[in-house]
This record gives sequence, C-alpha cells and structure tokens, in this order.
Amino acid sequence: MGERIRHLVIKEFIQLLRDRRMRAFLFIVPVIQVFVLGYAATFDVNSVSTVVIDFDRSSESREIIRRFTSSGYFSVKANLTEDREVIPLLDKGKTLCVIEIEKGFSERLRKGIPSEIQVLMDGTDSNTAMIATGYVHSVLKKYGSPKGGTDKSPFRTRIWYNPDLRSKNYMVPGVISLIVMLTSLIVTSMSIVREREVGTIEQLMVTPIKPVELIVGKTIPPALICFFDMILVTIVGLFWFNIPIRGSFLLLALCTAIYLLSTLGIGLFISTLAKTQQQAIMATFLFFQPAILLSGFATPIENMPQVFQYLTYLNPLRYFLVIVRGIFLKGNGFDILWTEMAMLFLLGFLIFTLSSVRFRKRLN
Repeated sequence: MGERIRHLVIKEFIQLLRDRRMRAFLFIVPVIQVFVLGYAATFDVNSVSTVVIDFDRSSESREIIRRFTSSGYFSVKANLTEDREVIPLLDKGKTLCVIEIEKGFSERLRKGIPSEIQVLMDGTDSNTAMIATGYVHSVLKKYGSPKGGTDKSPFRTRIWYNPDLRSKNYMVPGVISLIVMLTSLIVTSMSIVREREVGTIEQLMVTPIKPVELIVGKTIPPALICFFDMILVTIVGLFWFNIPIRGSFLLLALCTAIYLLSTLGIGLFISTLAKTQQQAIMATFLFFQPAILLSGFATPIENMPQVFQYLTYLNPLRYFLVIVRGIFLKGNGFDILWTEMAMLFLLGFLIFTLSSVRFRKRLN
C-alpha cells in the first residue's frame, strides 16, 4: 500500500511541476500576494490631503498648522484665503480634510475663552474619514484646555501586541491563511478533475490502487506545497515586512496541518461536483470569496448581522486566522488556542470524511 501511494505522489509532483505556469502559480504568486496585501491592503492612513484657511494669522494659528504638517499624518496642499474655494476642492476629491481657523482665535485662547477650530472631512470613505478625524483630535489635544494648557486627563493608553498599530502586522499573517486555502483548493480539485477530463482516472482504477490510496496520494502533494508556501510567506513577512512572530513556529506548523484537513476536504468535494477544470476553478472561487468575507480577515465578525455571525462557525478560515494572528502577534500557545484548534480539527475531520465518502461513491 505504501509503495503504491509513494509512486502516485511522485506522479502528482511530476505532473504539477512540469508545467511552468503551474510552478509560477504555486511558488511565485504567493509572494506577489504577500507584497500586494502587505503594501496595498492597509488600514493605515498617512499623508491626508489637507487644505488650511487661516483667518487669524497669529503665532498660535501657525503653531497649529506646524503641528499638522510635522505630525506625519497630514499633507497640507494649499493655504486658502476664502471659504468659497473649499467646496469645489471637496467635490472634486482634491482634498480630504479642511482646517479653518477663525479670526480672533489667538485672542480668545489667551483670555481662556473656549476657542473652536472648524474641521471639514470628506466622509465618502467613512473608515479613512474616521481615522483622519482621530488624528485631528490628537494634534489639537493640547489646545483643548484653556490657555493652551496640557491635557489633564488621568487616563493613559497603552497598546499591547502591536504597539505601533501597523496594519501590516495584522494583514500579512492573515495572508498565510488565504494562500494555504486557495492553493490546496485549486491543486486538489484540479488534479482529480484533470484525471477525469483526460480519461486517465479509469486507467488508475483498473490498477491495484484502492480509492483510499488514490485520495491519500492526491492530497499529499498539495499539503506539502502548502507547507512550503506557508514557510515562504512567513520568511517574507519576517525579513521584508519585519512582522514579529512571538509564538512557536512548530505550533503554527501543527495548526496548518489541522487546517489542511478542511481545505483539502473542500477541494476533494469540489472535484466530485466539477466535470472540467474550468468548472473546478469557478467552484473554488465561488467558495473562496464568501469564505474571506465571513472569516474576519478584514472586517470584525462582531460587526456582521447575527445570522452571518452564526455562519462563520462553519468557516475553517475563521479559526485559522485567530490562530495565526495569535501566534504571530500575541505569542499565544496551546493553552490559549486549544479551543480554536479543537473546532478546526472537528470541522476538518467532518469535511474530509464526508468528502472522501462522496468521492469514493463517485468513483464506484
């Protein structure tokens, strides 16, 4: 039995790696995805396009403008002289933020009279507008007290796990989950469908190989490739993006193996539905896109409607994202992650078992 599986695994690797386009998909595309998501898919808001209207023209108003430009968050594009110039800039999307300092601001500030600064924000992109508004409050914090005093709040904020609030630290570990899922789904489903499409599946079935051996031989190569991609993405994240990994890499490898039970099982199930490789690819992305949306990859699950929150419990990507981010950013161990690991194993075992039974029935 072991000898037959070994020969089948070798055949699968030869068939996968002899195609130059498939090699690019397996080993180059994952690196490209890391760079794209690491740089483009970011929640950081920097260089907010800003225009200033300073009617006061005092040392205090100039100090406020200096604070905005030196904060690193705002990029002052223009200093306007009239209110009527503001609306066209906002309408055309030329600026995101408008800061207006009224005449007499410095005089009221010196007398201890509450002074206001008008800030207009383009709320088309609500997430960016909210973050930029937070930056505005941070810069103007000193001037929230009379006579320009410092903030007297007794509260102090300390951020754990990701003190620099770098969205790359949050996004790049999640890419591992996406790459492992997408690679395992496509390679598993297409390798089986390809055998059926060209008619070689019947040739395999007349050999002494058994259905269970065929399943094992077809799933081992995608699993090994996914492990390689996981290591590759981790290396890029550590040495290029400076992503910390505070937990155990061995625990990450173990959880990846558990995660593969689900993804390989889903790929096996897709192979029982599709008759052509084109259908397999379409079915893969029909599953993959909703899985991302219902995983908490980019948006918190708690913000979803209740019915969709229940659906996320059937999504293996949900559990693996918690595990990966916990290992990378928090240094979580088995004592913290055992619940997610248990749920992931249970879900993976059920999916792989049901898909294997359906596959064997399809072969018979």
